[in-house]
Amino acid sequence: MNELGACRVLVTGADTTARVISECFLAAGARVFACDVRRDAVDALCAAHPAMDAVVADVSVEDDVTRLVAAAESHMGGIDALINVVGVAGPAKPVEEITLHEWRSTFAVNTDGVFLTARAVAPGMKARRQGSIINISTASTRTLPVNRSPYISSKAAVEGLTRALARELGPHNVRVNAILPGGINGERMRGIFHRMAEERGISDAQFAEEALKHVSMRTLIEPAEIADMALFLCSDRARHITGQLIAVDGHSEWEQ
Repeated sequence: MNELGACRVLVTGADTTARVISECFLAAGARVFACDVRRDAVDALCAAHPAMDAVVADVSVEDDVTRLVAAAESHMGGIDALINVVGVAGPAKPVEEITLHEWRSTFAVNTDGVFLTARAVAPGMKARRQGSIINISTASTRTLPVNRSPYISSKAAVEGLTRALARELGPHNVRVNAILPGGINGERMRGIFHRMAEERGISDAQFAEEALKHVSMRTLIEPAEIADMALFLCSDRARHITGQLIAVDGHSEWEQ
């Protein structure tokens, strides 16, 4: 498969879903540059895929993003696509118990990181009159689970920024979209199910069955499905798709 030819892609994140996305783009013929705050994740990705390069960077830190984008552009000769995957869950508690530091820390990664990276890649994309920016949001902006106000608000801001940038950058042939995943089948989701099952005094399998009753297709989402949507949105087949918030969630009806 060589769907993307010589497309040069910057992916924020080097572990879990971000790693799967990087691997899928590499398999599709793209050149990939990634980043992560964790050195071990960066080293593991590069060791597994010598054709890929990655650096340690914190997307919430302006200087780190400047250095990251400069390194990616130098290594690949430019950036045709930006995939913003990095995010944090933030605190899960009533609003009156959330500290300002917790609120700002969640926004720093989830929202500021998207702004900083998009701002950094925009000049090059505009100059080349081509580009695709994909921001990973969440289906939780639609289901609105309780006690998750920092996370939901920060991701809702990402969706607003996505639509604003689509309008701003559209005349320069740069497309901007967001993917809204449902529950992703992985270590993090299994940990959440285990913790909530313990609180309820039931088995992990019982809790998973209850939770998935509120997903129309009754399944979790595989990371590769998010990667497949990102691949499509970066391809010429999606050349007139921009400003869209696209759920890949099996139709999440409700969240606890």
